[in-house]
Amino acid sequence: MRISAFTVIVPDYGSGIDFFCGTLGFDLVEDIPQGHKRWVTVAAPGTDTRIVLARAENDRQKAAIGDQGAGRVWLFLETDDFARDHARLQEKGIVFEEEPRTEVYGTVAVFRDPFGNRWDLIQKAA
Repeated sequence: MRISAFTVIVPDYGSGIDFFCGTLGFDLVEDIPQGHKRWVTVAAPGTDTRIVLARAENDRQKAAIGDQGAGRVWLFLETDDFARDHARLQEKGIVFEEEPRTEVYGTVAVFRDPFGNRWDLIQKAA
């Protein structure tokens, strides 16, 4: 078994696509109209796991935007060149919550996406 996809709740499809594809550089894999909603999936280049962008449609879902991890880092963006991607994300407007730090597992810094979700940008230790 493997995880093929998981959902991130976003306020609207356009802002989700803008962030994941425009800022992070992910691929837009699917954007299929389904009446009042769309099936939108994105994936990091070269990966199989997809993120389903789900537009919040009610108050409960709207309240979950940016809080799916209950305030914890719950999304992990791995890189093979921390300095390059840290600088690129800052150029794209990403504000990091901290300076990069070295841990036993690698180099890491926390940022929030435009929806409030906390991410680690991480380069694993050699």
